[in-house]
Amino acid sequence: MKVLIVGGVAAGTKVAAKLKREQPDAQVMILNKGADISYAGCGLPYYVGHVIEERGELVVNTPAAFSALTGAQVRVGVEVTSLDRSAKTVTAQDLSSGESFTESYDKLVLAVGAHPFVPQCEGLDLENVFFLRTPDDAVSLREKVDSGAIKRAVVVGGGLIGLEAAENLAAQGVKVSVIDFAPHVLSELLDPECCAYVEHVMANLGVMPFTGVALEGITGNGKVEKVLTSRRPMKADAVLLAMGFRPSTEFLADSGLEMFKGTLLVDGDMRTNDPDIYAVGDCAMVTNRITGQRQWSAMGSTANISGRLAAIRIAGETGPAYPGVLGTGVAKLPGVSMGRTGLTEAAAKKAGYEVETIVVAVDDKAHYYPGSEKMMMKLLCDKATHKLLGLQALGNGAVDKMTDIAVTAISMGATLEDLQCCDFAYAPPFSTAIHPFAVAVNALLNKLSGKLETITPAQYAAGEAEGYTMLDVSIQPALKGVPYIQLNQVNGPLEGHPLDEKLLLVCSTGKRTYLLQNRLKHFGYTNTRILEGGVLFNPQLQE
Repeated sequence: MKVLIVGGVAAGTKVAAKLKREQPDAQVMILNKGADISYAGCGLPYYVGHVIEERGELVVNTPAAFSALTGAQVRVGVEVTSLDRSAKTVTAQDLSSGESFTESYDKLVLAVGAHPFVPQCEGLDLENVFFLRTPDDAVSLREKVDSGAIKRAVVVGGGLIGLEAAENLAAQGVKVSVIDFAPHVLSELLDPECCAYVEHVMANLGVMPFTGVALEGITGNGKVEKVLTSRRPMKADAVLLAMGFRPSTEFLADSGLEMFKGTLLVDGDMRTNDPDIYAVGDCAMVTNRITGQRQWSAMGSTANISGRLAAIRIAGETGPAYPGVLGTGVAKLPGVSMGRTGLTEAAAKKAGYEVETIVVAVDDKAHYYPGSEKMMMKLLCDKATHKLLGLQALGNGAVDKMTDIAVTAISMGATLEDLQCCDFAYAPPFSTAIHPFAVAVNALLNKLSGKLETITPAQYAAGEAEGYTMLDVSIQPALKGVPYIQLNQVNGPLEGHPLDEKLLLVCSTGKRTYLLQNRLKHFGYTNTRILEGGVLFNPQLQE
């Protein structure tokens, strides 16, 4: 059996390596356009920031090393230009010689990945306009930063790559601004209040986000000098275009393969509508594990999982179909790290769920242990079944750990009650005695039961606290002009506040307010609400 794989990096090389382990006598060939068949694309921003020093550290395998290790044949510097399904051949061009050739297959795997979106505007040919897709892109950008030629940069695109690049540029002393046409950075990954928190932290660090702003052009005398936007011109020495990616499937437009917005539609075995053709990685459209709806997942993790599954199926093994993705992501951003999985609140409601949420501030490890950090978590569940639907975590602590717990829980169909008494790991350097995830679960259960009555950060931002009297319950007064309540001195009704008064209880993180709310309910108060996330997660209170 001859298996032809078009494309390398994560998905293509995973198919080849796994298939040769399953069937050592299979003839496996990779055709790859670039010279690097296997590199760490997600590590590119960290090369720019000197976190990763050597270019070679980004290259997982050279063609020769991969071929020797796996037994697969590898040809680089060749671009596949067309597919003939009836003849079971592809036509390719050698980019060095310009010569065309055909290659036959019994099974074909399309792992052609995606390429950066290129806007239609003037100035793209100027010096110091960068993309960040390949190791060579990262080398070019870092060389200019190291030379001192870039003092001020504009990153166009507030997604993960754009913000990771912004963080690393800022770490090298570059003054960075981020523009995005969307209302918020990370708008497709997080709910608006979480996006706003990220923007607040970014701005405090000096990485300025400008949202609702469109790129209109780049000008300069031979090199970048100014970025034209829908709001105002911005001075810059460099522009990094990180406006997302498009599947590299243009050559398949007339192939008869079913596609959606440029992605190849596949079944649970990663097979296209042609039974001898598979698609994996960034060029394939998979499904969402919760909703069953189509979802694009241009992630290295998805590429490896789908590539491994395709290899198993090509080798003739049967088993469970690919269950889909949760949109899991984790990233180190300017001033804060982010983890997320599952549905956002908007996506859950669109899918027909009646959603309940909670936003809590937790310690990522024992508060007295050096390096302890505050972490914000938003949990979402289905109100009827209490099944966990999603998590968003923000902070400089173990957001990845919280995310992975949620991934496991959602994948197993766990309810909040299932998670309430989990035996999570605890030691002061790693966690708190009541695990941060359990704290969030308990808070959401309390909210569902009515024991905890709140106003969410989103509701507060929308003005739903109008008519409430705000009370500051922090350890020390934290809000100017707001009556301060010392929690340990509340032993009865509050003087000057009748039992039916609408009271909004606020503290630094939201923890002390729950204690006061319980106490006030005991004394007969009927209209108390807690502001979830406290002052920490509601930046407008810090002004």
